[in-house]
Amino acid sequence: MNIALLGTAYPYRGGLAAFNERLAREFMTEGHDVQIFTFTMQYPDFLFPGKTQYSDSPAPKNMKITRTMNSIAPWSWWKTARLLKKAKIDVLVIKFWIPLMAPCLGTIARLARRQGIQVVSVLDNVIPHEPHFWDKWLIRYFIRSIDRFVAMSESVRQDCLKFLPDRPRQSRSKSKDRYAQRQKTDLVTLSPHPLYDNFGEAVEKHKARTELGLPQDKTILLFFGFIRDYKGLDVLMKAYAKARNQQSADMLLVVAGEFYNNGEQYKQLEQELGLEGTIAWHTDFIPDEQVRLYFSAADMIVQPYKTATQSGVTQIAYHFERPMLVTNVGGLAEIVPDGKVGYVCPVDEHAIAQALVRFAKMPADEREKQFGENIKKEKQKYAWSVMTEAILNS
Repeated sequence: MNIALLGTAYPYRGGLAAFNERLAREFMTEGHDVQIFTFTMQYPDFLFPGKTQYSDSPAPKNMKITRTMNSIAPWSWWKTARLLKKAKIDVLVIKFWIPLMAPCLGTIARLARRQGIQVVSVLDNVIPHEPHFWDKWLIRYFIRSIDRFVAMSESVRQDCLKFLPDRPRQSRSKSKDRYAQRQKTDLVTLSPHPLYDNFGEAVEKHKARTELGLPQDKTILLFFGFIRDYKGLDVLMKAYAKARNQQSADMLLVVAGEFYNNGEQYKQLEQELGLEGTIAWHTDFIPDEQVRLYFSAADMIVQPYKTATQSGVTQIAYHFERPMLVTNVGGLAEIVPDGKVGYVCPVDEHAIAQALVRFAKMPADEREKQFGENIKKEKQKYAWSVMTEAILNS
């Protein structure tokens, strides 16, 4: 088939770009013709909370990426739709993650459907982690622009269904639409986030720690990714302080990722909790080439999120076969079976502290026995071919 992906890709950085590029690669492996249409401007600078939107890494090889759409410039949306028509696209795949993008992505989707292109959206979130009063209108506009959906967690699937009309769905495409008249529950397929296996293979733990300047004799807990309020770093720090009081000084918390909000609040909390010198702060953006070092160096990946749908960090942890601690929010517990590949805790510092202590007290061979083999088995569910099948055949 002739497939186009619409969304974030190189020269932009981060998980969205990594997902789209890896998905495109999978489609290519399966023999499809694939290209990505990405932004000339993704966010206006004043709306972007990080230091830069752009990647310093080399462009992905053998991948066609066209920069064509400006998220706030409607004339570029029509231009993008014309390019899709010229390219004779069969299926357009759109990653949706934030209502701000609904006018741009939703309008292009509507124009594409009028040309007979099937439009499928892969949903990161429907309802954002940090909501605004205008979100519902924007979400409804986008959701009703799409033929079919692939939700990466059950909670996102349910959120999507709330925005679809109860009546049978009608086609807006000029061509015969085999999805017309289907009930809304048939239009939203559940397919979990695939493994992020595009960051290379693991390296030996002692080599990774040496390269990152981390100690060899500690149980390293890794908090990875952009630091935002909903990800619960403050909850983790309070739990970590309690755990250290019970488990001497054998643990080290590594925070690896760029601040997307005020970083001073965490440094102040560090002082209040008496944690100075017990947290390794690596708060620049972590380039793709270094991701494997952090996950290889870690003993456990911690995700103490206050709200969530699913997380790409979990799928990086599966790839590098690291146990995880997640909170029981959104879809995280769906993909981290408690006691088999890690721990599922309530959003509660006492419960998280108890889990950290249990893990730190466990000998390395016992950790491997309890978690290692289960992780190897569980990760088989998250192949990229499962995602491509859900997109094309649901």
